[in-house]
Amino acid sequence: MAKQTTPENRSVRLLKVGEQVRHILSELLTRQEVHDDVLSAHTVSVTEVRMSPDLRHASVFVKALLGEDEELVLKALRSNTAYFQREVAQRLRLKYAAKLKFLPDESFDVASRIETLLSDPKVRRDLDPQD
Repeated sequence: MAKQTTPENRSVRLLKVGEQVRHILSELLTRQEVHDDVLSAHTVSVTEVRMSPDLRHASVFVKALLGEDEELVLKALRSNTAYFQREVAQRLRLKYAAKLKFLPDESFDVASRIETLLSDPKVRRDLDPQD
């Protein structure tokens, strides 16, 4: 049975490399170095990069700001994966070039759902101290 990976039990090296990959991808997207009409028209945030233990695979969590055309942005990112992998490999100079997998970051949606639940009058009544 494989153990679940949590931020607490990931190695420092995995976290550092993941953060470096995140910075490189963020820089490429903000400078609009990718010649793609969809990516040029949208602001994309790279929220997290999770590296596999062997550093050969990276799960890249992205969010299109303002929540517009999420699927279209993901499709554009996935079609330009080779370019992103090449740039990351050139800038990091690791033994292996990590294969990037772009995934939607759903943590914002979960946080929004929790906020909605907490602002519900029934829940708010239970949270407020009794007089």
